[in-house]
Amino acid sequence: MTAASPDYLERILNAQVYDVAEPTPLELADNLSARLHNRIHFKREDMQPVFSFKLRGAYNKMAQLSPQALKRGVICASAGNHAQGVALSAQKLGVRAVIVMPTSTPQIKVDAVKARGGEVVLAGDSYSDAYARALELEKEEKLTFVHPFDDPDVIAGQGTIGMEILRDHAKPIHAIFCAVGGGGLIAGVAAYVKRLRPETRIIGVEAVDADAMTRSLAAGRRVELEQVGLFADGAAVKLVGTETFRLCQQYVDEMILVDNDAICAAIKDVFEDTRSILEPAGALAVAGAKEYAKRNKLRDKSLVAVCSGANMNFDRLRFVAERAELGEQREAVLAVSIPEKPGSFRKFIGVLGNRNITEFNYRYADAATAHIFVGVTVHNRAEAGRLTEMLARHELPAVDLTDDEMAKTHVRYMVGGRAPQVDNELIYRFTFPERPGALMNFLSNLHSDWNISLFHYRNHGADFGRVLVGMQVPPGDRGAFQEFLDRLGYDYIDETANPVYRLFLG
Repeated sequence: MTAASPDYLERILNAQVYDVAEPTPLELADNLSARLHNRIHFKREDMQPVFSFKLRGAYNKMAQLSPQALKRGVICASAGNHAQGVALSAQKLGVRAVIVMPTSTPQIKVDAVKARGGEVVLAGDSYSDAYARALELEKEEKLTFVHPFDDPDVIAGQGTIGMEILRDHAKPIHAIFCAVGGGGLIAGVAAYVKRLRPETRIIGVEAVDADAMTRSLAAGRRVELEQVGLFADGAAVKLVGTETFRLCQQYVDEMILVDNDAICAAIKDVFEDTRSILEPAGALAVAGAKEYAKRNKLRDKSLVAVCSGANMNFDRLRFVAERAELGEQREAVLAVSIPEKPGSFRKFIGVLGNRNITEFNYRYADAATAHIFVGVTVHNRAEAGRLTEMLARHELPAVDLTDDEMAKTHVRYMVGGRAPQVDNELIYRFTFPERPGALMNFLSNLHSDWNISLFHYRNHGADFGRVLVGMQVPPGDRGAFQEFLDRLGYDYIDETANPVYRLFLG
């Protein structure tokens, strides 16, 4: 610490945050700890009144202002958790708060700020546009700008998280993991922890497509990103702060990058231990702790992950559920080629054995070879490789698509299309009770005398499995086919006359 730099230990010890913030619990994650063979603790900042740590820094900054500055009011630019933190802090202090948000901000977030008494100004299409407008209003109306991260008082407010962690965990901590956007959270935690327990490692976690701090620390200077990924939008920052970067250079031991699948898996892990759902940025630290423990083959260490926020957009839950198993390496996604002839499906299913099928997509396209997009539950990444090799030994060549972003994001939903060359095709929707092995049982009961020309199934965790099947049934076999349907024992609906089939599949 130089003579000109703030004394963060003193600032954190004297920070005024508890008028609005709650001292959050440090909870042992039993399930995740057992799986990783380490003691994983969650610092539950998602339990704050605004479901995020951000109000700590916002309130501490505002509590330091002079009566004259408070009377004029404050302003910030944010579309997320910082906006709610400033609004709640201003409400508590009884001062005016202007929150500048991009015009694209979801209405639910606008309403949340208004509910706290904030004056919302919508400006521009991006955070940069909102930030520029906020600086204009700051000068025009003589307001005080509350920065989301690059301010000593904001950093000190976030640093109270580190103070609570050490207070609640007297035994040695191997490492503390913090999500990194602009750097306010990790800078504050590191500034406190490294003064009292310098042996504790401080590790930052960023999304692979929003890695401004990682690049900056590697370059020895602040590096501005041209663009950032927005899945972990609460930590999507193009340029880290000047003061936060200085503190990270001084105190942060390591940075870890995680992808969206790992973030989704971490959200699921937290849910399984707490029954709470974090937002993507809020789960970054957990994803980083998992990666660090596996990479370094840790055993019996105490790791703390700061669960920094739970303001999840509801419409993202489907994506999270889809990708969590991939992030945990519990699902393999394969493209398998089989001969285009009756009986091939049955052979393929027989080779898979008792493995649980999560997805099965196919559409007739070639007279010689059928290409199937299939998802299979596995225990780890190595098992996916062994499965691919086993299929090859049975002359069913497979390509592993588990790490293929195009396949996971787009192609899985596009398998199919029109097949005008398919004669005598009938389309049926079937439902059956969803349980392990249910799809395998359904497939094994399909008659091999009629060629399957279309098949679509995806396990969505519902109580009933839903399958769309196309089969080539000559007119002379229709009676026998009806008898087969009745013997099959599953509920079904004939969709052959459905105009959607004629428009997109027939």
